[in-house]
Amino acid sequence: MGAKITYTVTAAVLVVYFVLVGSRGVMLIQSGTLLTVTFGVAVLILPVIGIWFLWKNTQFVSRANRLAAELDAEGGLPVDELKRTPAGRIDRDSADEVFARRKAETEDAPDDWRSWFRLAIAYHDARDTPRARKAMQHAIALHDGKPVRA
Repeated sequence: MGAKITYTVTAAVLVVYFVLVGSRGVMLIQSGTLLTVTFGVAVLILPVIGIWFLWKNTQFVSRANRLAAELDAEGGLPVDELKRTPAGRIDRDSADEVFARRKAETEDAPDDWRSWFRLAIAYHDARDTPRARKAMQHAIALHDGKPVRA
């Protein structure tokens, strides 16, 4: 729940920032000189990119949460079996061991979104965020019946 609150607050702050930056861009354009209009257009591009990025991330999180809820209802969420250091960090060897099992599971059932979801969690636990995201995107695409890029 804390992560949802943090995400919502961060998204709200970003939207306020985008509005402020956008208003500055409009003010620059209204000045009417070639230089200020050029800068104003450039400044307006930043909030557009930011809003697109925020929207895509919000969609991703929403879809991943939907898959997690469905997998939880089926009783298929992976159990946290990772060893931790005294400071609470995940033990690297433990994460690698679980990852190897999840990868083998996914290789055995490459068309099952559930195995890709669990692999994404294993990637995340192994601190490989880019691959975790790609595996989760793969799981979402399989779940939604969309074409999957190899």
